[in-house]
Amino acid sequence: MWGASFVSTKVLTNNNLGSVEIYIYRFIFAYTLVAIACHKKLFANNWRDELLFAVCGLCGGSIYFISENSAVNYTRVSEVSMITTLAPLLTTLLIGALYKAERPGKWMWISSVIAFIGVGMIVFKDGFDTSEASAVDSKSATLGELLAFGAAWSWAVYSVVLRKLNVTYSAQFITRKTFFYGMVTALPFWFISKEPMSPPEVLLRPEVIGNFLFLGVGCSMVAYILWSQVMSVLGPISTNNYLYVQPIATMIIAAIIFTNDPLTPIGCLGAFLIVGGLWLGDYMKNRQLR
Repeated sequence: MWGASFVSTKVLTNNNLGSVEIYIYRFIFAYTLVAIACHKKLFANNWRDELLFAVCGLCGGSIYFISENSAVNYTRVSEVSMITTLAPLLTTLLIGALYKAERPGKWMWISSVIAFIGVGMIVFKDGFDTSEASAVDSKSATLGELLAFGAAWSWAVYSVVLRKLNVTYSAQFITRKTFFYGMVTALPFWFISKEPMSPPEVLLRPEVIGNFLFLGVGCSMVAYILWSQVMSVLGPISTNNYLYVQPIATMIIAAIIFTNDPLTPIGCLGAFLIVGGLWLGDYMKNRQLR
C-alpha cells in the first residue's frame, strides 16, 4: 500500500492538489475512522508519553508526508521512492547509537546493503538518462532529493519513538494519536505554504475521490495499525527493513499507470536483489537464534 501511495499522490498532484492539502484531507479522513473504533481513552498515561505522541505525529506524519508529497513535484516518483527507502538504514544507525544491546550484526548490514543496491537498480532502471526530469532544472531536482532525504530521517526518528510507545499502548491508540498530532502540526505548514484550497469540482473528480479513499483507508488507517502491530513483534530494525519492498510496488504500479515509466530488465534484477537481501537477513537471523 505504501509503495502504491507514491503513484496515488502523483495522480492527485497532477490534478493540481497541493502537497499539504493532500496530507491534511487524507489524515482527517483516516483519523475520523480510527477515532470511531478507538475513542474511549483520550490522553496518554503521562505528559512525557503525550509529548512522544506529538513527536510521532510530527515525524511520522506531517514532516514525513509533506516532504514526500512535495518531493514528487520536483523529481521522479521512483527517485523519491528510493531516497525515502533510506529510512531502514537510518533507523538501524539510530537504534545502534541509542541502544547498545540492539546493535545489528554484520548479516543485517549485509542484507540491508544488498536490498538497497536493488532499490538503486530500480531507480536507475532506465539508465542515467534524466529525460523525465528535463522539464525541471537541476536546482529543483536537488530540492526534491533533499525533501525526500528529510522524509527518510523523520521516519527513522518516528520508528525509534514508536519502539518505546509500543510497550505500553495499543496499535489503534498509537495510530489515532499519531494522526491527531500529524494534523495539528501540519496546519503551520499549510499557512506558510499559502496553498489555496482546491475547488469542489476538482475534489469531486472520480480519480481524486478514488485516490483519497485509497490513501485514507488503506495507506493511513489500515497500514499504520498493521505497522504498529508488526513493530511490537519484530522490533524497529527488522520491521523497517521491509520498507525495501516499497520500490518494487512503486515500480510495478507506476509502469501500469504511467506509460513513460515501463518495467526494464535492470529494474526486475533490482527487485530480485531486494527480495534476496531480505531473505538473507531473515535466514541468518533465524539461524543465529537456533
